[in-house]
Amino acid sequence: MTSTQALLDSLLAHKAAINLASTEQKNQALEAMASQLESQCDLILAANALDMEAAKNSSISTVMLDRLLLNEERIRDMAAGIRALIALPDPVGLVLEESTAPNGMLISKQSIPFGLIGMIYESRPNVTSDAAALAIKSGNAVILRGGKEAFHSAQAIVTALKAGLQEAGIAPEVVELVQDTSRASATELMTAKGKIDLLVPRGGAGLIQAVVENAIVPVIETGTGICHVYVDKEADLDKALAIVVNAKTSRPSVCNSQEVLLVHEDLAEKFLPALEAAFAGKVELRADAAALSYLKEAVPAGELDFDTEFLDYILAVKIVKDVAEAVVHIGQHSTGHSDAIVTENQQAADYFTQHVDSAAVYVNVSTRFTDGGQFGLGCELGISTQKMHARGPMGLREMTTYKYIIKGDGQVRN
Repeated sequence: MTSTQALLDSLLAHKAAINLASTEQKNQALEAMASQLESQCDLILAANALDMEAAKNSSISTVMLDRLLLNEERIRDMAAGIRALIALPDPVGLVLEESTAPNGMLISKQSIPFGLIGMIYESRPNVTSDAAALAIKSGNAVILRGGKEAFHSAQAIVTALKAGLQEAGIAPEVVELVQDTSRASATELMTAKGKIDLLVPRGGAGLIQAVVENAIVPVIETGTGICHVYVDKEADLDKALAIVVNAKTSRPSVCNSQEVLLVHEDLAEKFLPALEAAFAGKVELRADAAALSYLKEAVPAGELDFDTEFLDYILAVKIVKDVAEAVVHIGQHSTGHSDAIVTENQQAADYFTQHVDSAAVYVNVSTRFTDGGQFGLGCELGISTQKMHARGPMGLREMTTYKYIIKGDGQVRN
């Protein structure tokens, strides 16, 4: 038996400890987990330093190094994210629907935990604590398989979280980190039919595609983020500049950052030079032929630039004739994550929100807000771009399923 299989068997043996835990028990565990993160901050930072040193000696980009980096503030934020879940309603045991049949049966549809959730993710250490905390509050055991780049960080975080569970009187074996970061362990999770109730991949396009194509357990697909901002002819120029700069530069390594800018042809001559000045050389602009005439430092957009999640200081730029053309372009190139329009025209805004089929559609707001914390979910398991069960930021409710409970008094079917 491999170490991963042994962890799965241990989780199955202990999952009832969290599946059946009360709201009070779960909240006590979350507070203890957050406190342990803070008290073990130095140990976590030392582990992260090992990952950072190894990453700097490889070919990882600067923006990806930022995703990997932990500091005291980020650890405090992780603890705050866990505590935010304490204040949220327990998603388990809710009566979603209830009715009485003609024969007197009481039919109740009630929310329950999935049971055991698997998570395959890459180099963001905070995902470790977010996933574990969401699992605990929603009554699920969880097995975490992170990437090798962040293994030491994830190990230290899980050690702290398990100490919190132990302190709160819940079996620490309900949260486990896979020790093997090879493809073999990922395959074991993808094929753990009858053990894992739900598998969630979170990372780049290659990882997500591999899980979706190879898993035989239920999967929620978290998509890549080719996010668009369309600047309409009736956009407020200052508002548009602020939104586009924020959506591209505030943190380009995350999935809700902007990758494509669409500009109405009537505004391009005024807007694009102002945007180039606002970027101050920080962002490489890859523009179509029409946009190139208004930009001094841009390079011609390549064939794949409008279908690429750069996760870097790179922005593809295209001029369109109207909101309808913008919507068509988004329909052909968006990954269904987050797309935005900047306009003061209500008709254009309504057309955009009605016709763009993405998990989050914004009007005069940066795409960077597609985030569980920003949506009031405490933290998130990932951003779902599919349409079944969960869509957009996945919080506590998305980590539950339901069952029907039927009560009667001896009814039989004729």
